[in-house]
Amino acid sequence: MTALATSGRFDRAQMLRLANWLAVAVAVALPWSTSATSICIVAWLLALLPALNFAAVRREIMTPAGGLPVLLWCLGALGMLWADVDWTARFAGLGGFHRLLVIPVLLAQFRRSEHGDLVVLGYVVSSTAVLATSYLFTAAPELNWHSSVAGIAAHDDIFQTSSFLICGFGLLGYAIIAARQRRWRAATGCGALAVLFLANFGVVVISRSALVVAPVLALLLGWRLFRWRGLLAAVVAAAAVGAIFWVGSASLRDRIAVSLVEMRDYRGSNAATSLGMHAAFLEESIGIIAAAPLIGHGTGSIAEQFRRITAGHSGATGVATVNPHNQTFAVAIQLGIGGALVLWAMWIAHFLLFRGPGFATWAGTAVVTENIVSSVAHSHLFDFGHGWIYVFGVGVLGGMKLRERAGAGGSVDDGAVADKASPADTR
Repeated sequence: MTALATSGRFDRAQMLRLANWLAVAVAVALPWSTSATSICIVAWLLALLPALNFAAVRREIMTPAGGLPVLLWCLGALGMLWADVDWTARFAGLGGFHRLLVIPVLLAQFRRSEHGDLVVLGYVVSSTAVLATSYLFTAAPELNWHSSVAGIAAHDDIFQTSSFLICGFGLLGYAIIAARQRRWRAATGCGALAVLFLANFGVVVISRSALVVAPVLALLLGWRLFRWRGLLAAVVAAAAVGAIFWVGSASLRDRIAVSLVEMRDYRGSNAATSLGMHAAFLEESIGIIAAAPLIGHGTGSIAEQFRRITAGHSGATGVATVNPHNQTFAVAIQLGIGGALVLWAMWIAHFLLFRGPGFATWAGTAVVTENIVSSVAHSHLFDFGHGWIYVFGVGVLGGMKLRERAGAGGSVDDGAVADKASPADTR
């Protein structure tokens, strides 16, 4: 009997190790392929679930960082009851909420696991390969089998620039931390790679949302590392880099000029331009929310509500979207102001999770901040790639931070994923 019990514990430890490596596989696949990412996520869950200590997951759910994503999913499930659409649309609407349930599971896994840094490394290495391919496709557009847009190596320009921003500012923060510790080789290498990541979205693939997110992350990095001196330095650096990009990139100047024209003319033009549609979606969203402010129109109701409000219109105001291109509005249309408040409470809880010194703190802050700021013009939590970046970023880095704090307090929780193992089980 003792041998059988030992064998059972050993199998759980093996499954946990496999789950750790499959989490790395998810991180490696994420910058490249939605199909490969989906397969890796399913494999990771199949390996992890048998090893889970559900009491530990329940403990994470009882915290704001782990519990608020679950609460938002529960509201989404309840919202199906009063949606005025068919059940296919209701279940499709709930699909955007499902990945939020993974956050407390990841927090539990990486509160215990020592391999969170490998997940982060896997994502950075894979994104670096995308970066190299992007520069290659820019230099030789005829090689690009993926996209007609030069410099897009995988996914699309919005996903690529979001990923590069997170990697670039994450590496920049790591380089500064390493320099303060006099690890000059690491500081130089990570700093150079950070410059390549950040230069890409400024001169290769211009994303308007990234042009808003980047200054916010720069100011936040300066404040986080050096307080007021860092904030002032970040302002000066952002102004200098912006001026260099403006002078050196004709594409950037053209993109901004076109954007200003689109915003000015979207009401009177019959053409449905990109920014014109964004502006129209936001205006229409406010009217839709005002019609059912408390509990919303129900989960899965976005497409139907836009079909009704755009009927008979033309141009940008006549486009019936399935996505209001604003995360707060995407939740509020379906679940009302209460749902939007839970969303913002979740974002704040995740931001506050990353307090204190260290790379995990800064990288987690960058992930959360990028999602919040970019979600003014996108519904990124409901998008596959952006949503999983957020979930794995918060879950893995948050788990690493919780483990760090437990270690500083003198007790690392060994029961977060599997039952405590004997020395023989962990050899």
